[in-house]
Amino acid sequence: MLALVACSRPRTRDERVASVAPEPAIRVAADTVDAGAIDAGAVDAVSIDAAPALVIVDAPMVWSERRAELTLAYRRAHSDADATGLEIEPRVIVLHYTGGSSARSTRRYFDNVEIEASRKALRRAGRVNVSSHYVVDRDGTIFRLQPDTRFARHCIGLNHVAIGIENVGDQDHWPLTPAQVTANIALVRELARTHAITHLLGHHEVMKFRDHAYFRELDRGYHNDKPDPGAAFMTKVRVGVDDLGLQGL
Repeated sequence: MLALVACSRPRTRDERVASVAPEPAIRVAADTVDAGAIDAGAVDAVSIDAAPALVIVDAPMVWSERRAELTLAYRRAHSDADATGLEIEPRVIVLHYTGGSSARSTRRYFDNVEIEASRKALRRAGRVNVSSHYVVDRDGTIFRLQPDTRFARHCIGLNHVAIGIENVGDQDHWPLTPAQVTANIALVRELARTHAITHLLGHHEVMKFRDHAYFRELDRGYHNDKPDPGAAFMTKVRVGVDDLGLQGL
């Protein structure tokens, strides 16, 4: 199973996924697909109108009381010691890349309730597994894994106010595609329309955001250095949403 370099374990096999040019994105159309069917072929199940459209495929990750308990424990340990729930008010969008080539593998990895014992540093910080709110496949297909307003573990210091978007790929073996740039621009626009978003960041920029009022990390020794999704990708997306006035660093 392939998983995430940025937010999960290292890749274990070489999967190649062809890129397909996306439709321009404006309107949201949500379709539900089988959770195990996420892959390039899942695009066939989505009806795309001739008019420009943002198509978001609902593919909810497995959720349970145990996952909710572990997520709340993580939130209390890192963001808010008095937290009683998992609801958030998104103010930031954080873009990531997965480090692998398969949306299916990413989705299945996120279904794991607990982070694996081999990832000792992350496990010491909390047992709940990492996840994101969206995964963008290499052909630009957008999968929604969980509600925008649910706390998810995808970056340090901002999970209590941030929506996470994972892009299938990396910088070396599977460079992020033009289709993903287009999809991210469309998704950021929709999220900014839906929520009071003020900032757009790359995962690699989060640690430099520590002096901002949004950043909250109760464990002062908990930090990392991430490369995803990279300055080039962020620049392309930011150009496409420049009129929204979203801030960066």
